[in-house]
Amino acid sequence: MFLSIKNIPKVHWSSEKPLNFKPKFSTFFYLCVGLGIFGLGEGLLIISYTGASPWSVLAQGISLNIGFSIGLVTFFVSLFALSLWIFLDQKPGIGTVFNIIIIAAMIDFSIAFIETPESYLGQLVMAIIAVSLVGLGSGIYLIANLGPGPRDGLMTGLQRKTNFPIAAVRAFLEITVVSIGWYLGGTVGIGTLLFAFGIGPAVALGLFLVKKIFS
Repeated sequence: MFLSIKNIPKVHWSSEKPLNFKPKFSTFFYLCVGLGIFGLGEGLLIISYTGASPWSVLAQGISLNIGFSIGLVTFFVSLFALSLWIFLDQKPGIGTVFNIIIIAAMIDFSIAFIETPESYLGQLVMAIIAVSLVGLGSGIYLIANLGPGPRDGLMTGLQRKTNFPIAAVRAFLEITVVSIGWYLGGTVGIGTLLFAFGIGPAVALGLFLVKKIFS
């Protein structure tokens, strides 16, 4: 059962170690594909106008209280997430850097070329697809094993420390973050709740599918 997955699977194109600055072409290719799908999912969630992802809600809530822009707050939140890696024995890799670049580019691309559905049902379907894509993209780029992004690094690090299933760890992180963001004044919508409660199972399913296809 994919919900019981506790470890990031390895396939033939996975890097042997995260600190690999000269990965195989196939490893780097799938890293970029996974991050592209991840960024597309994030962009679709924004476009759906059903609510942003929990980490964006947190950034919005903090910005409302300290007067900084959401972008600047997001930057500092990312640094804070990275700083927690020290306690989780996590190490960044080139995937950590490309995480920031590719996802940001795909979000801008999505917003520029994809329109919001006119009906609420269409927006809701887009939000569900968005969460599913983020989960699939996460599965692909995490299996590449070239270093997780700041938030996924928290997930994998906490999973190793607690030995809880990945789905449970990710859900705990997202629900905690969105709760704090909402308390601070961030805007929460149905899409936010779908992301918070659905991203854990979606990531676990993504890992399961990639392992199944490439085994």
